[in-house]
Amino acid sequence: MDKPSLRKHFGLLRFVFLISFIFGFSFLLLNSYMAASDGGFTLLRVSMNYAKLAQIPKPSNSSIKFKEIIGCHGKTNYSNQNNITTGAFNISRCNAENQMSSPPLIRDNVELVTNLTTSNLDSCLGQYIYVYDLPSRFNKDLLKVCHSLIKWFDMCPYISNLGLGAKVIEKSKQKVLLKESWYETNQFSLEIIFHNIMKNYKCLTNDSSLASAIFVPYYAGLDVGQYLWGFNVSKRDASPKELVKWLAQQPEWKRMWGRDHFLVGGRIGWDFRRTTDNDDDWGTKLMLLPEGRNMSILPIESGGSNDNDFPIPYPTYFHPSKDKEVFQWQQKMRKVKRPYLFSFAGAPRLNSASAIRNELIKHCQSSTSCKLLACHDGNQNHCTDPVQVIKVFQNSVFCLQPAGDSFTRRSTFDSILAGCIPVFFLPESAYNQYLWHLPKNGSSYSIYIPERDVTEKRVMINETLSKVSESEVLAMREEIIRLIPRIMYRNPSSRLETVEDAFDIAVKGILGRIEAIRREITDINHSGVGFVNVNNTKS
Repeated sequence: MDKPSLRKHFGLLRFVFLISFIFGFSFLLLNSYMAASDGGFTLLRVSMNYAKLAQIPKPSNSSIKFKEIIGCHGKTNYSNQNNITTGAFNISRCNAENQMSSPPLIRDNVELVTNLTTSNLDSCLGQYIYVYDLPSRFNKDLLKVCHSLIKWFDMCPYISNLGLGAKVIEKSKQKVLLKESWYETNQFSLEIIFHNIMKNYKCLTNDSSLASAIFVPYYAGLDVGQYLWGFNVSKRDASPKELVKWLAQQPEWKRMWGRDHFLVGGRIGWDFRRTTDNDDDWGTKLMLLPEGRNMSILPIESGGSNDNDFPIPYPTYFHPSKDKEVFQWQQKMRKVKRPYLFSFAGAPRLNSASAIRNELIKHCQSSTSCKLLACHDGNQNHCTDPVQVIKVFQNSVFCLQPAGDSFTRRSTFDSILAGCIPVFFLPESAYNQYLWHLPKNGSSYSIYIPERDVTEKRVMINETLSKVSESEVLAMREEIIRLIPRIMYRNPSSRLETVEDAFDIAVKGILGRIEAIRREITDINHSGVGFVNVNNTKS
């Protein structure tokens, strides 16, 4: 009786073990399938994922760093005296290397990897600028002889405060200006101001291989200003020739033979484009030297249809340190009352080429709706007094902007700063100049009256401007108030948070320009055409 019972129990145990084995094996197969597709069952997920993580090799000295995978470079250095971005030459190579070297995706690590990518992504990629540390004779030493930089006046008072000049102390009870941010800035100080703002640029690098552009802090305008009157061409060209010789010896030059180099010219472009070697001709040959032709220059006015001239605004008197100062000034310009229909700030000219000025003065003097600011009153020049100039423009709906000694005037930017709609008489006074900073549609922010119509007495300024509707005036005024940040240069000792100023716009423009050249060179190289004859066009 016992043996059959025992045999029965053994049979039952074998059945249980068999069923358990089949169930367990099936469970493992099912979990393996689910793990591959969506993470597996909760019961085994922790242990299996731990096993997977344990199989991932630890980083070694030879493994690719994550920052190298993201940006194709490792350590990033910032300094106040340096450079720009890696070239587009490396972009396709970087992308290819990233695809080849990316580690396998581990589901449980997705969130960690995403956070790491966000925190380490290089926000300056494509924006790095390298600044040459030039021999001091090309910039710093010029400031030591500030008394002789301009024949007609002393520049020394204007180089203080990082090139902004002395702070404006307004004695008027009318409070024409805001309390802060106003300086007695000279129109020829742009090279100093731009250089000092660049020292505080957020994407400087001391590694030129990272740079997208190379800044040459040569004070070209201040340098040539010493020798424009009474000196021969050999004297005028001495510094430019020394500069390009120095540049050609630098390793950064050979990367693109200067096509990624740029400098600022604090004078009009013609001052750097003398076409002959006659002593009677004006200016230097800086931008017509072989090396100069490869670089880009940012003057205050273009010297004609030159592919490497990119004019940027004259410096005004307003140099804010904070965003709120910009917003407060814009709001003030919206609310200010403007009792005069139009105004003109300037002096008459004796030569016939400037007859337009004399006509405009007559128009203004004959109209009660015009305010004339005569520059010279005895020994005083009211047109260099920030309070006087801004006061007149604040009180006017339109501001007349004829050509000055050249096509453009600093007064144009003073009028925009004051919310006064500029009236131009030549396209070259603005429309063909500041392509990065002003709207393409000139009628959105200005009035155009052909110069010949004025000099040949075919129009009356008062009648023409009176016909502009109130709605058009309001729209144009709002547009120029919107433009105020784009035509001012911030205080070099500060950074604005959300506002882009004339410096920011210029840097964006030159980076885009150089990137276009870089792509063009790449295309030419791929097509088998030589490197030298690249046709650099404006964009």
